[in-house]
Amino acid sequence: MNNNDILRRLRYALDISNPVMIEIFQLSGCTIEQPTLIKLLKKEEEDEFIACSNPLLSLFLDGLIIHKRGKRESEAGQPPKPDAALGNNAILKKLRIALDLKEEDMLAVMGLAGVKISKAELSALFRNKGHKHYKECGDQFLRNFLQGLTVRNRKIASE
Repeated sequence: MNNNDILRRLRYALDISNPVMIEIFQLSGCTIEQPTLIKLLKKEEEDEFIACSNPLLSLFLDGLIIHKRGKRESEAGQPPKPDAALGNNAILKKLRIALDLKEEDMLAVMGLAGVKISKAELSALFRNKGHKHYKECGDQFLRNFLQGLTVRNRKIASE
């Protein structure tokens, strides 16, 4: 998955407006103007498309954590450092933190997307890369997770 697609899917799944997205970027110390945001949300084949870099997506996810959970006291006054080598595992971990999802919540979200996984398979995604039980998070898994989030959040909003 490319970063722009992740940004678009998160925006839809969490029902985030453009002004709130700009605010989320600002929480991580990144200033994005409305026209730039619109270009980031475009698809590759559209005119004026701007590719979302790993550090920029990392800043958005860090801002999302601050937006949803508040600043950590140990980091007060220090802007988060963007992750240049942002992979699917790190994205999944940041989303888990931002949305305060426990293991059961993660399994339920995946279930909403029609994917059944075990607790062991899930925990392998959050292990350190050098750990013998570490598992790489594939694009399809992340896509399914974002789909499950969409079902979960859009269902709640319509009730």
